[in-house]
Amino acid sequence: MHAPTTKNKTTAAWLAFIFGQLGLHRLYLFGFRDLWAWLHPVVAALGWWGVERVQLYGQDDQLAWLLIPLLGFTLAGTALTAIYYGLMSSEKWNARHNPGSPEAIAGNTSWLTIGAVVFALLFGTISLMSSIVFSFQRYFEYQVEEARKISQ
Repeated sequence: MHAPTTKNKTTAAWLAFIFGQLGLHRLYLFGFRDLWAWLHPVVAALGWWGVERVQLYGQDDQLAWLLIPLLGFTLAGTALTAIYYGLMSSEKWNARHNPGSPEAIAGNTSWLTIGAVVFALLFGTISLMSSIVFSFQRYFEYQVEEARKISQ
């Protein structure tokens, strides 16, 4: 029988921020049987497919403007996850991810953890706001086009 490995919240926060679209933070914390870890890359790939469709067919591609926000919301969601991990108290972190470990192990907040939180806040906000703006812009442009068709 092997000793349980301790999970470090700084590592989890950086994995969520940098490799969140691949679900690596979930694999690190919960293992390969975690369904959510495997859904992250699927949703992100759909968003990247939307970006590719815009490059191929232009901004008028309706499927693209439905897919691109998936990418932004995935980025924002994993950034929020990194913030959540980074700001979690050491006691709560150890109780959730390191049960049975000594109290001070693997959960202390360091400057590297705060760096992950700051970068996740910056890029998560940018991706969330960009996704919202893109979605609303395309929606209202579509509504104007439909109104013009009706009025003619």
